[in-house]
Amino acid sequence: MAFKIAYLVNQYPKVSHSFIRREILALEACGIPILRFSVRSCAEELVDEADQKELAQTRFILGVGAIGLLMGLLKVAVSRPGKFLAAARLAGQVGWRSEQGILLHGAYLAEACVLLGWLMEAGVTHVHAHFGTNSTTVAMLCQALGGPPYSFTVHGPEEFDKVGAIALPTKIDRATFVVAISQFGQSQLYRWTAQDQWSKIRVVHCGVDENFLHQPPQAIPEAPRLVCVGRLSEQKGHLLLLEAARQIAAEGIPFKLVFVGDGGLRPQIEALMERWGLEGAIDITGWADTQQVQQQLLNARAMVLPSFAEGLPVVIMESLALHRPVISTYVAGIPELVENGVCGWLVTPGSVESLTKALRLALQASPTELAEMGAAGAKRVAQAHSISLEAAKLAMLFRLAH
Repeated sequence: MAFKIAYLVNQYPKVSHSFIRREILALEACGIPILRFSVRSCAEELVDEADQKELAQTRFILGVGAIGLLMGLLKVAVSRPGKFLAAARLAGQVGWRSEQGILLHGAYLAEACVLLGWLMEAGVTHVHAHFGTNSTTVAMLCQALGGPPYSFTVHGPEEFDKVGAIALPTKIDRATFVVAISQFGQSQLYRWTAQDQWSKIRVVHCGVDENFLHQPPQAIPEAPRLVCVGRLSEQKGHLLLLEAARQIAAEGIPFKLVFVGDGGLRPQIEALMERWGLEGAIDITGWADTQQVQQQLLNARAMVLPSFAEGLPVVIMESLALHRPVISTYVAGIPELVENGVCGWLVTPGSVESLTKALRLALQASPTELAEMGAAGAKRVAQAHSISLEAAKLAMLFRLAH
């Protein structure tokens, strides 16, 4: 049976969603046609040429404006009154228990009506959403309106923090299948699903592409340089990393720490850097494209990401694929990839002492020691996080769903 897949994301393309772009392109390489839909655009922040190409192929639901949403809703209400009432009841039930409330779920219903028209026009046979939050809400409501079946990928930690508020069990129950990006994520979804539905919850890892997997190993630099790649936010542990860097500086150990990324925490980070006299030791680059991230990783001895909450960060895969050890935390799916003492260091989440010790070890280790750890990490990534292999798993799930 011929089929056509639509991807639906709340914001796409987006600087921090390169893993979705890779997945889509890898699926297309498998011969599966993909249409891109996003609730809203964040075009102004894009810096990667590959994201710009995706932008040109993506339709934005909120781009129709308030009048377009209202017209879409009225059209479906008139043409499919029974389905519309069923979807409206579902939106009310989900919205009543949510943080956003019923009114916003009315907006999601209107978004689903607009999306339904586009999907029917394009002959889409299945919708796959990323993140179990509002994008999956729209996909679920679209199905209730008579649209195609849906599946979705759960990343965490947001979905696991508010399971009831986002109606995650209802979304799982109505989905054809659900993807977790780690075994940890799968176990969390098991908590909210009847055992007879566990078979629909499958693990498909996020992956890295050839630009990372087949790079010839480059020598570990002698310079005491570390890099932290990620959105500047509380959950990534940047403030704890600043405290550890302050301790390393007090010990007289030379180092340079580069923050690659941007976000709401930047002013606080910059204020602490000034207060603690770390301006000369820490740089903040802002957002970077794929090649710039790759070069920052290669310029460093190790990548540091002391997160408090995560799914399984793609930058960890990228760093290990480039033969750079990783310092991270015993959180969520991270220990499934990073083995302490083998391809990096895992530290206790929230412990500045544990993090400081790991930074010290990475800065004082010989390039040979670090190269051995990096090689072990690259092998693990090639085995479990090749985007072509993971996309093939997802492609099989789409085919089985048809």
